[in-house]
Amino acid sequence: MEMPQPDAMVIARKSRLVERLSKVLPADALIHDPAETRAYECDALTAYRCPPLLAVLPASTQEVSDVLRICHEEGVPVVPRGSGTSLAGGALPTADCVILGVARMNEVLDTNYADRTIKVQTGRTNLSVTGAVEEDGFFYAPDPSSQLACAIAGNIAMNSGGAHCLKYGVTTNNLMGVTLVQMDGTVVEIGGAHLDSSGLDLLGVICGSEGQLGVVTEATLRILHKPEGARPVLMGFDSNEVAGACVSDIIRAGLLPVAIEFMDRPCIEACEAFAKAGYPMCEALLIVEVEGSEAEIDAQLARIMEIARRHNPVELREARDADEAGRIWLGRKSAFGAMGQINDYMCLDGTIPVSELPRVLRRIGEMSEEFGLKVANVFHAGDGNMHPLILFDANKPGDLELCEAFGAEILKLCVEVGGCLTGEHGVGIEKRDLMLHQYSGVDLEAQLRVKDVFDPHWLLNPAKVFPLSVTESRRVVPVAAE
Repeated sequence: MEMPQPDAMVIARKSRLVERLSKVLPADALIHDPAETRAYECDALTAYRCPPLLAVLPASTQEVSDVLRICHEEGVPVVPRGSGTSLAGGALPTADCVILGVARMNEVLDTNYADRTIKVQTGRTNLSVTGAVEEDGFFYAPDPSSQLACAIAGNIAMNSGGAHCLKYGVTTNNLMGVTLVQMDGTVVEIGGAHLDSSGLDLLGVICGSEGQLGVVTEATLRILHKPEGARPVLMGFDSNEVAGACVSDIIRAGLLPVAIEFMDRPCIEACEAFAKAGYPMCEALLIVEVEGSEAEIDAQLARIMEIARRHNPVELREARDADEAGRIWLGRKSAFGAMGQINDYMCLDGTIPVSELPRVLRRIGEMSEEFGLKVANVFHAGDGNMHPLILFDANKPGDLELCEAFGAEILKLCVEVGGCLTGEHGVGIEKRDLMLHQYSGVDLEAQLRVKDVFDPHWLLNPAKVFPLSVTESRRVVPVAAE
């Protein structure tokens, strides 16, 4: 099947844009060959694809500013892109857009151990932030499962968390300041190397805004001293509901582990076949980790294991050394890759009150039977951030649509029990039409007005976050500069 050919107007517009951008970018930072732009046609939500008009790879805040100014003058939409690991279609292009990738912006700009801060360009990967300071006894706390690949830019855009967010919080709790480039090229500094700022909390508005308000090129992050030690315990249970009840009881007891992770049987089986971590074949697993001094660890784990025993675990295994601790975490860290080896899947991201875990897990099981699609559950149980993986066959007509319908019902359930549509993956295109299920028209209008202020012509990351039915009237394309 031949690809449709662009019309003369599109060709002329692209030619003009390439000409202007080539004056502010090195030749290898401007990608406009259709065969090469296909590398940017999707992110990790691979069910949807669309090659962009072209892509740019700036290496500095100034180059980002120049690119945005030119695109603003030309009325061309821009989609910011970190490492492309978004699971919600957050970096999905439109056919008329410029992809602005920040991968080349990966330098450490400043490290201040006295104030416990590090300033980095936002193309730097999450794990490499810790890599820059760990020899001096520090670390960066947010740890998404994709931390080896995901960029700080995307973490800020989606307010990402990770396994250890129960104790240390998500990105917004560890972000102190940003350099933001607005759509017209204006560069602004928000926050800084201090714990709080006067005036409106604009940093809180930027973090989690999904590239809708500007492009973050530099970030000042909080770094922490490494704890003296950490130790996980592995718990196996006869049902998802019992495991969920155990989580609820641990939190209710006032304990604060550094992480509580959940895996059900389908995920356990896939991870064990893939990573051979030595997991028991039960219905549900919990990995609970605490940290501190040896005395603190012993005291916390004693209370946690006492609570677990009330739920009749089929296995209760405390790591005796670093090797056993590594094996306990090995399967969990391999979960998404392990599932990808055996099936197509869609990874959801709803958040619920911890007390609702047993009810929600039971209802997901019922819906799985109703839709005829299997579900594997793996998620951050401590803060109720769920990641059901719905298994489907991408080559079977209608299966993707059935999977999406099933996913929508799970996310609606999360809202109905007092949770929300997303914990860390963002809304992107995946959940935009569900926003009306969580927010009233008045609530959405308030959010839309914030977007109006930062990006009046709605050129940044188009067709994301908000239902298209409520944004079309706001899409105003400015007249191209003469």
